[in-house]
Amino acid sequence: MTVGRRRAGSYVCGVDAAMDVIGGKWKVLILWELHVRPRRFGALRRELPGVTEKVLAAQLREMAADGIVHREVFEEVPPRVVYSLTERGEALNAALEPLGDWGRANVLAGHPLGPAAPVPAGSVAAAPLPAAPVPAASVAAAAAPAEPAR
Repeated sequence: MTVGRRRAGSYVCGVDAAMDVIGGKWKVLILWELHVRPRRFGALRRELPGVTEKVLAAQLREMAADGIVHREVFEEVPPRVVYSLTERGEALNAALEPLGDWGRANVLAGHPLGPAAPVPAGSVAAAPLPAAPVPAASVAAAAAPAEPAR
């Protein structure tokens, strides 16, 4: 089983290798849905509005090839396929939990989904970001009086 799209020696670090496995718009969301419970293809598609059948099938195929997702086919009429996380997929979800915590604290802050976590004084996160340089032409344009509407 090959994990990721590239050769093992072509990764710069572990994060680079992990991002190769979870890269793509839908893979982390698929991981999240399968963490809740195993799902059939149609149920996954309904839980991920906006994903097309083609993209979902390709992402699931890649995740199965990487050993993250298990695809179980039941020989029934009509055929039934159930997707679930492997041990490796569960471990990947556990590794992504701190990233989810960071997103809730730093991106969803003030959003109805959750309050911002307090940032310790003196930490890098508490330091103000430097202001981006503004081109002189933009400053001059903003200071000039606006033309009356015609």
